[in-house]
Amino acid sequence: MAKCEACGKKTTFGHNRSFSMRATNRTFHPNLQRISVFEKGRKVRKVLCAKCIRTMVKSN
Repeated sequence: MAKCEACGKKTTFGHNRSFSMRATNRTFHPNLQRISVFEKGRKVRKVLCAKCIRTMVKSN
């Protein structure tokens, strides 16, 4: 579910680094939002990341 329908951006994994440089696991989540988009004259609900939403607004 946590995936942008336009660019395919999804959760990635990395490490938290403390002052002692000890690495603990963490996740990086994309900024996903549910929005309504007109596609082929019909209103469709999509899950898009904020960057794709901005790009779509700029191109219209």
